[in-house]
Amino acid sequence: MKVLITGATGFVGPYLIDHCTEHGDEVVDAGDATTGFDIADRDSCFATFERLQPDVVYHLAALSHVGDSWADPTPCLRINIEGTANVLDASAKVDAQRVLLIGSSEEYGKVTDPTTPVKEDEPLRPLSPYGASKVAASYLGVQAFYARNLPVVRVRAFGHTGPGQSPKFVVPALAHRIAAAEKSGASEIVMGSLTPVRDLSDVRDVVRAYRLLLTTGEPGEVYNVGRGIGSTIGDIAKSLIAVDGDARDRHRPRARPARRDAGPDRRHEQDPCRDRLGTRALPRRHPGVDARSRPQRIGASVVRQYDA
Repeated sequence: MKVLITGATGFVGPYLIDHCTEHGDEVVDAGDATTGFDIADRDSCFATFERLQPDVVYHLAALSHVGDSWADPTPCLRINIEGTANVLDASAKVDAQRVLLIGSSEEYGKVTDPTTPVKEDEPLRPLSPYGASKVAASYLGVQAFYARNLPVVRVRAFGHTGPGQSPKFVVPALAHRIAAAEKSGASEIVMGSLTPVRDLSDVRDVVRAYRLLLTTGEPGEVYNVGRGIGSTIGDIAKSLIAVDGDARDRHRPRARPARRDAGPDRRHEQDPCRDRLGTRALPRRHPGVDARSRPQRIGASVVRQYDA
């Protein structure tokens, strides 16, 4: 199976490349905007697809930081919407057998009841330009499926993290502050609100779900991908601090006013994935790791990035 991954040089891309390669897929090198493959440039996108002739496409490429989308929504809207339109059209032109369109839990935005898990039939009420751009991209996938018979499977991914993630995102940002506090001897670690709840997975488990959904998901359908378990930002911070047992007595998180892009509490309901694929597609602990050590394992690998 010849695989093209847009956004292959981003955070998730290298993990997905490794996973696909381990399963015998031929992952073609499309490059990125710096090497001539720019999904927002229609001619560049079409030329790359025509040259590589992929069997299947994982569309990861996006501007994905919520805060950046507030600061200037134009690049986010152009890449996430126009870029997705170009990828879908190029996929149809080369008769791709399957396209996995990666969306986000930010599409849900203001949920009806934040105390219950979010299902795929929850109304989409995005609160950020980024969330709105992913809703639009998702519906371009719906249109491509119904109007052009392009076999698009859509995903709404909840939060995920791991080594290599940008410090703009919550876990690496917390890890950076904890490592800095460890070096400086500070007793308090200042961060945003500690109460928001996030459904957070290991990126290595998320790419497993992506490949399973691409190969066995139902075209035209949408699937949440996440653990289905909520953790507060405060609990995540405590798990990172607990990587170093002694640090628990030296540091404590202190909240400051939350930013606009903090977002609502959100965790997802896994039933549609179970109904379609069984438990195989659901992110779980990485092989060989006890479930109880999961937060510390993820935390340790991320903290080591900044504890240089």
